[in-house]
Amino acid sequence: MKLEDFSFRLGNKELKPLIIGGMGVNISTREMALEAARLGGIGHISDAMLPSVCDKILGTNFTSKKAKAQRIYMNSIDKSQDVISSEMLREAALLYTRPIMEQKKGDGLVFVNCMEKLTMNDPLRTLKARLNALMDAGIDGITLGAGLHMASLSLMEDNPRFRDVKIGIMVSSVRALKLFLRRATKHNRMPDYVIVEGPLAGGHLGFGMDWANYSLMPIFKEVKEFLANEGHPDIPVIAAGGIFTGSDAVEFMKAGAAAVQVATRFTVAQESGLPHDVKQAYFNAKPEDIEVNTISTTGYPMRMLKYSPAIGSAVRPNCETYGYLLEEGKCSYLTAWLDAAGGTFDGPTPKCVQSKTCLCTQMRNFKVWTCGAKASRLHETSVRGSDGLWVEPSTEHIFNDYMKSENGEIAVPSLKDQAVPA
Repeated sequence: MKLEDFSFRLGNKELKPLIIGGMGVNISTREMALEAARLGGIGHISDAMLPSVCDKILGTNFTSKKAKAQRIYMNSIDKSQDVISSEMLREAALLYTRPIMEQKKGDGLVFVNCMEKLTMNDPLRTLKARLNALMDAGIDGITLGAGLHMASLSLMEDNPRFRDVKIGIMVSSVRALKLFLRRATKHNRMPDYVIVEGPLAGGHLGFGMDWANYSLMPIFKEVKEFLANEGHPDIPVIAAGGIFTGSDAVEFMKAGAAAVQVATRFTVAQESGLPHDVKQAYFNAKPEDIEVNTISTTGYPMRMLKYSPAIGSAVRPNCETYGYLLEEGKCSYLTAWLDAAGGTFDGPTPKCVQSKTCLCTQMRNFKVWTCGAKASRLHETSVRGSDGLWVEPSTEHIFNDYMKSENGEIAVPSLKDQAVPA
């Protein structure tokens, strides 16, 4: 069987059962999401650091305005006065998202991945601004990720689109889903879908450093059984993490998945926001080049290429410019950097900070090379040109390969598809 032999019913929409995950910062670009929708599936954008993303691609100046306003706190150890305005978050979300929804073609949908862990020194206020702006911009669906989202439904319930927009939760255990469903019951608003992300996923993991003791299929089946026992057998359950081929996807569809979510293969797509040289590093990755570490300031383990430039970097904390992960004036990278700098901003810059990374600066500059556990197989999905560079397949090519391939096979692009580096 092939993935194209299945369909995904979400409300009154019949979709292709393939979802591209939301990879931030701006790895899952608007172009990628629009392609997924045109092809009849679901494409995610990420709302991580949208003001900075807008500055890069739309020419706005959100970041420089914030940096100028917060400059007086640059040498302060306490960053509790460093805030991001709700108005800026809202304006950026509208500027970025509205044109995407206006340009959308085809029978598919565009969703957004919303990270709860972007705390910004005022978690509830800023999360409310983000969620409501995205709904007002016309987004088709919101996937709640990187956190339990215990307050998210209450932050959205007054929005006119609260019962119209598709709302899903990403979990890695039945326990996490139980907690969310208790809140959903209080608001009489069950999730429209549940994404179960396993331990082989890329980026932040919903597991501890014992992630290798877990496997996606058993967790997926536990979630399915739990929902059925709770009286919600019709909530679609989507499998994610380590699904590298169409055949991998079919195994989960046979087990009762409504759809699958994939991401790693799309990191090297032509439409991916990663620079060309970084994509080549992904293609060249070997199994031993992939690690799960604890350098993220979110508190979650993170999977990435072990030669990511962010690892060990001692870049000065950029809280005044960004500050997306500050909580009560603190950030674990800020603490680690100050420890290495002797507790002050007045001395020389440390040469190395190994325990944590400035996630805002490094993700924004594509220096954290997050990837799934199977990224070392990316070379199987392409061919080298005469210049020795791997061909970047298009989003359409990868999407169609997932849908049409069988027996574990992977269709590679032709040399004529090679994108010319900018």
